[in-house]
Amino acid sequence: MSHDFRGVIPPLVTPLLEDGSFDRESYKRLVDKLIDAGCHGLFVLGSSGEVVFSTDERRREIIEAAVEFNAGRVPVLVGCIDTETNRVIEHAKVAKELGADAIVVTAPFYALQGLEEVERHFRLIHEAIDLPIFAYDIPVCVHFKLPHTLLVKLGKEGVLAGVKDSSGDDVSFRFLVQDNERAGHPLTVLTGHEVVVDGAYLSGADGSVPGLGNVDPAGYVRQWNAYQAGDWEAVKAEQERLADLMRIVFVPKNFQGYGAGVGSFKSALKAQGVFTTNTMPAPVRSQDEETIAGISEILKAQGVL
Repeated sequence: MSHDFRGVIPPLVTPLLEDGSFDRESYKRLVDKLIDAGCHGLFVLGSSGEVVFSTDERRREIIEAAVEFNAGRVPVLVGCIDTETNRVIEHAKVAKELGADAIVVTAPFYALQGLEEVERHFRLIHEAIDLPIFAYDIPVCVHFKLPHTLLVKLGKEGVLAGVKDSSGDDVSFRFLVQDNERAGHPLTVLTGHEVVVDGAYLSGADGSVPGLGNVDPAGYVRQWNAYQAGDWEAVKAEQERLADLMRIVFVPKNFQGYGAGVGSFKSALKAQGVFTTNTMPAPVRSQDEETIAGISEILKAQGVL
């Protein structure tokens, strides 16, 4: 790998205008905000980035904008997430063409597969595209938990460069870090869980991919720096504050899942003046002004507004 993918690599939220079109100006403000805060990379078209809501044309728009606005300052990882292998390979070729430094790929979904097929999925993508591949472990969405034994095996063979773990399985994550270390650390292991990053760092994670990092990137960078310095009290203290900030996702009423989680990140970014609107992709509803006001109170209490 020509890049170091360690550290804080937020999954960028995608801003939309009220008519549903991509808001390039807000996206530039977000990219600059994250890099200025000291983030070590950008992950575009992840779950928070509306990858599964985006047409091929929209995906291209987002990748082009991210690469342009980043201007080579930090590595750009691109989510190439689709139902089956050939569709992923098509997205990966576009990502490489547009300047991605790495791609992020889930297990196949919809036509659900067994372990042998999932392994072949990653091998075929590796054969087809000359970019580092991060396996995205998110069983809640794809209905398959990537075994840590398979991930380390594919890491040792050079098929995978890393793992973005959003499984919620702390035991499996610990085993992954342990086995990866015993194998010579072939994988870069990143946690995708905003509220327990301190625990992942204590296990030996190589970085974090926090959706909440869109709202408070500086907090996660301070936490990373404390981790690198071995200041565990500071790591935990920062996590406690970030955990309280994450309570913005409980402010919305009558919203579930994506509308509450990513919807609250968008509302927070609107309150901060980074996004012009908090428009969500269809069919998800956008949060109202009363909700934005409630989120703003938490942002003020935690010093990010």
